[in-house]
Amino acid sequence: PPLPINGHTDQRDPVVQRSVRGPSTSNVAPLMPATSAGFEGINQAGGCGNCAPPDTNGAVDPSDYVQTVNSSFQVFTKTGASRYGPANINTVWSGFGGACETRNDGDPVVLYDQLAGRWLLSQFTSASPYDECIAISTTGDPTGSWYRYAFQLSTTDFPDYPHLSIWPDGYYMTVNWFTGGQLYGGPRPYVFDRNSMLNGGAATFQSTSGALGSTYNPMLPANLDGSTPPPAGSPDYFLEYGSSLNVYKFHVDWANSANSSFTSSSSVPAAGFTQLCGNTRNCIPQAGTRQTLDGIGDRLSHRLTYRNMGSCETMVVTHNVDVGGGQAGVRWYEIRNPSGAATMYQQGTYAPDANSRWMGSAAMDHNGDIAVGYSVSSSSIHPSIRYAGRLVTDPLGTLAQGESSMYAGTGYQSGVNRWGDYSAMSVDPTNDCTFWYTTEYNNSGGWAWGTRVGSFTFPGCGSSSTPTPVPATNTPTPVPPTNTPTSVPPTNTPGPGPTNTAVPPTATKTPVPPTNTPVPPTPTKTPCPKHKHC
Repeated sequence: PPLPINGHTDQRDPVVQRSVRGPSTSNVAPLMPATSAGFEGINQAGGCGNCAPPDTNGAVDPSDYVQTVNSSFQVFTKTGASRYGPANINTVWSGFGGACETRNDGDPVVLYDQLAGRWLLSQFTSASPYDECIAISTTGDPTGSWYRYAFQLSTTDFPDYPHLSIWPDGYYMTVNWFTGGQLYGGPRPYVFDRNSMLNGGAATFQSTSGALGSTYNPMLPANLDGSTPPPAGSPDYFLEYGSSLNVYKFHVDWANSANSSFTSSSSVPAAGFTQLCGNTRNCIPQAGTRQTLDGIGDRLSHRLTYRNMGSCETMVVTHNVDVGGGQAGVRWYEIRNPSGAATMYQQGTYAPDANSRWMGSAAMDHNGDIAVGYSVSSSSIHPSIRYAGRLVTDPLGTLAQGESSMYAGTGYQSGVNRWGDYSAMSVDPTNDCTFWYTTEYNNSGGWAWGTRVGSFTFPGCGSSSTPTPVPATNTPTPVPPTNTPTSVPPTNTPGPGPTNTAVPPTATKTPVPPTNTPVPPTPTKTPCPKHKHC
């Protein structure tokens, strides 16, 4: 069932945008640019055979778009031609051994590490041993070879819903921890040794001594967008979902894990909202059927994006809310100054008509313009894909550039309510302007979903030079974990403000080195097993 939001009371939403472009421009035609590229992504037949939801996400590099859905991945050119796949994700671990080779369970994330010019591909194993399988491309070509890792997180408890991020000193991750595979134990933060993994060396990870506790809501780690890194030595920022968006700092010391810390930093009040689908996974209507869809109202949506704008550090994220009568709207935030006393710079809920909008994902270009992609559906329209946005000069709290359609659905989903669980908006590193969005649709009248990929650019976003990838050091020294790490369990009640108690993460005791020779994945047409949500 959906998770309750700890510390939350449903309230009227005071920041709903009820017109396409906001109150001051409600009679003016929308200005959102049309998609400049749009093509079919992986469908259910190529993605898992018989599963839902697709967990659609993707990322872009200077020449390719890589998409992952459920338990498959595919490499496309920017015009939609397939360079590789679709293939089972675990083919990347062919010959590696262990659960990452033999299982293909999904909950994937693919990210482009712009600072290094490399790719990250991951999925979990949903049975003991519970591994997080992470692969790093050995070059900038996602069809080439990979350094493969299997990080064992538990043998008894299920680390569900892993979401990863890129940061200069590590690859960070959050999971929702389920004790014994059943009871929610709260989120748990992790960091993996990015420098060692970029070089194919033995790599460790660090985490808190356990999940943070069931009184904590799900979190996301901040992912660096753009070519400007955070200030030197900056910890990664984690954001906790709720009526107040709590900011945490994860500082890692690879040489001495006792110096690492995960600490509460700021509490940023959010405008009131009502949890979407608070006690059900059936709440989004569709045209042509009584089958309703899952609204995923109990967590932040993929991704939490971070930018260092020079004059400020800023983060953008979305989640799904009920704007009245069960109608879904996309709540979006821009939070600034996460390194200090974080503040809410702007926020809004996009619900310009009677249709439900949900399953959003947001990102910011180098000008400070924001784009939000999402699903849209109602009893009068089929599930479709749209996006809205704002220029940095628009009135705060509004997606004042209106809405455009990426794909108009012609059918509905039946037989299963699961939808999402996430979508992905990313920004092209070539110009740091072009947004790329991917999510699902379903025209089949059954389970057989499809996905789309599309791109668009605000006309006022100037071009920037292609960033020069920063390679990792050539002679990394992997730091083995201590055999008896010292850890302090976190408090179960972080409260409205920062806590003064640092939580030293513990290092894994069993680092798993990659194979000495990177192995390129091979395509396969073997149907993958059912996803854990089936």
